[in-house]
Amino acid sequence: MTVSTCPRIRPRPVFALLAALFLGFAGLSATIPATAATAASKPEPRLSWPLSPVPKVTRYFDAPDTPFGPGHRGVDLAATPGQQVLAAAEGVVVFAGVLAGRGVVSVDHDGGLRTTYEPVTPSVSAGDQVYRGQPLGAVVPGHPRCTVAACLHWGVRRGHDYLDPLTLTGEQGEIRLKPYFSREDALVPGGR
Repeated sequence: MTVSTCPRIRPRPVFALLAALFLGFAGLSATIPATAATAASKPEPRLSWPLSPVPKVTRYFDAPDTPFGPGHRGVDLAATPGQQVLAAAEGVVVFAGVLAGRGVVSVDHDGGLRTTYEPVTPSVSAGDQVYRGQPLGAVVPGHPRCTVAACLHWGVRRGHDYLDPLTLTGEQGEIRLKPYFSREDALVPGGR
């Protein structure tokens, strides 16, 4: 057999094989029940609740309009005095002590998140590694604007940006629409 009479090998069968495999896997994925596909697509919450059982929110997150403007940079959670405060995720305690007259614990987590819990009596120290659900301290009464026996203020930030902790637990925070016009516009018929 000479070189000129050898049949030419074409890559087409390889592509046809790959296409058949791809279509076979695509057909297989179509047979997965919808509930399994839905469950697989819903990510696990980034953070767990810092109180157990899941507490009532007494005051929602309200992002400030400017970096140093007024707002509520966390959520207030109904608690009982002495209730254990739990780490929302694995991390390292970066502060545990008194700040501005209140007991505070701050924990750094992967992904640049930092959670803060106050007012608490800390049971951990700076430098301690903590795991999700580990006790960090106990709630003490005296949080400003708390309408129940005690409230835990729970804050989360990434760098300098404050985040709504509820969105990281898989919950949806309170949705509020801010007015487009000023209060004076509302008092003047037809606006300005």
